[in-house]
Amino acid sequence: MNKRWIISEQADDHQAEELSKSLKIEKPLASLLISRGIDTVQKAEEFFNPDIEKLHDPFLMKDMDKAVDRLSQAIINNERIMVYGDYDVDGTSAVALLYSFLCEIIGADAKNFVEFYIPDRYAEGYGISEAGVEYCYERGINLLISLDCGIKANDKIEIANKYGIDVIVCDHHLEGDELPNAVAVLDPKRKDCEYPYKELSGCGVGFKFIQGYCKQFDLPDQLWLSRMDLVAISIASDIVAITGENRILAHYGLEMINKFPRIGIKSILEQAGIKVHFPLKEETIFQRVISITDLVFYVGPRINAAGRMKSGKESVRLFICEDEDKSADIGDVINKQNEERKVQDRTATEDAIKQIKEEHEYQDRKSIVIYNPSWFKGIIGIVASRLVEEFYKPTIVLTKSSNGLITGSARSVKEFNIYDGIDSCSELLEDFGGHKFAAGLSMKEENLEEFKERFEQYVAENLEEEAFVPEINVDLPLDLSDITASFINNLNRFAPFGPGNMAPIFKSSGVVEDGNGRIVGKKETPQGKQEGKHIKMRVLYPDRNTPPIDGIGYNLREKYDLITNKQKFDIVYHVEENNWNGKITIQLNIKDIKKHNEE
Repeated sequence: MNKRWIISEQADDHQAEELSKSLKIEKPLASLLISRGIDTVQKAEEFFNPDIEKLHDPFLMKDMDKAVDRLSQAIINNERIMVYGDYDVDGTSAVALLYSFLCEIIGADAKNFVEFYIPDRYAEGYGISEAGVEYCYERGINLLISLDCGIKANDKIEIANKYGIDVIVCDHHLEGDELPNAVAVLDPKRKDCEYPYKELSGCGVGFKFIQGYCKQFDLPDQLWLSRMDLVAISIASDIVAITGENRILAHYGLEMINKFPRIGIKSILEQAGIKVHFPLKEETIFQRVISITDLVFYVGPRINAAGRMKSGKESVRLFICEDEDKSADIGDVINKQNEERKVQDRTATEDAIKQIKEEHEYQDRKSIVIYNPSWFKGIIGIVASRLVEEFYKPTIVLTKSSNGLITGSARSVKEFNIYDGIDSCSELLEDFGGHKFAAGLSMKEENLEEFKERFEQYVAENLEEEAFVPEINVDLPLDLSDITASFINNLNRFAPFGPGNMAPIFKSSGVVEDGNGRIVGKKETPQGKQEGKHIKMRVLYPDRNTPPIDGIGYNLREKYDLITNKQKFDIVYHVEENNWNGKITIQLNIKDIKKHNEE
């Protein structure tokens, strides 16, 4: 698939030169700082050195005083508390954070007074459910604390109120027309909340809650500092901005995971094939440094798999487990669920791609709406994302739900608000929700064909042709000779990377392959040997006596002909360190390849 390369506006050359000298970093990296709004030495020092002391006062958050007071009252009076969270990574990590905190401060009798609850993805759906509230009533719960959900659960909270159950909401989603009638609503996105940082994860809001509680009652800072690892996992997996306060939390959370990982996190990393190398005093040393990318690709999917395939409760149990053997058992179960999820995901994706390529109706459409009643509901969001990667069109993947309705997940391309597109067909739907790039919906089966046509018409009317060509945003041109050990060390200081501070993409022009380029990634399948999808190469400039640099182009097999016969080509890429059998080398993670000087 052809892609557009969008080169970012470059920093002023003189300003970059001055900042480079002041910070003693390479000029291209100084330019990168300036392009990201870090244009002074002071800003750069703050960026490169995240400081716990720069975390905001939790009592700047609206209703924090009410939440802390109500929790304190519950603990003093030995009331029964339910910690209630969503079934995804953000929700389960938040539940683990608050539940473990309460158990620690209450002490030996904590389990007589504190429980946690994760709703069933299929029987109850997202957020606070009526069944969940009923369960709380049956268990004699006095205080329900919701995490990563609740901001729009007005009717469910009213039911709780009728049962005499007080509710504290800890959420990070946008509020509805009215706030729920809860004892306290902690949400930095509340319109009337003046908390300085708005991009906290759901677990991050729970973290501010326990930080506020510790501050109010002069409890040791370690009670909240020791749970930043869970916040880092939520930040990575929920794809929130890694800026401001989140950057501080992610930085120190990653440091905890690398040096003193809790048993459950170590277990799941080992299940992912990242082994502990050797013990050093009380520290745990992994084979390589664990990054945000590792949390996104290895930890997050496994934690999510529990909620997709069975129950998110297993994820909470893993996070709070303090026994090596039990943790290994839970990790093994979750890993098997993830393997099952991958089989379901791969099978459905292959079915969908085959159907789209073979059925004529999809060829000229601007959108994809595809339905198969046999697809597993827990993976249709993943399949929708895969189809956007393959075809780059607004996509909705639908399956049959247990309630007889068709239910689906939607994913979008950069220029299209898929929520608005679905909203334009709202009278055909039973329910829908979401945001610009992702949404969920349900409908009666008899409305499917009309929905397809209406949605297609809306997409066609609201997307220009160029929007169907994916973009790669390139930070700046880079000469390969600039990639030195010092450059890598200073580039690593930009981490952790994520939304708001993405890993930079560089462009190098007029390079050639040294003659050893090859297609890699072949594997055996039930249908026989599958051709590789990736290109392994070594790139250099043809007219300079400089050593080549290793590169890997994932899913770029179709570009292989561009690098053969010593012809010049241009590349855009991340610069990475590749750790293979303990040997660390520089590697270019190549995102795209074009003929030299091709527009």
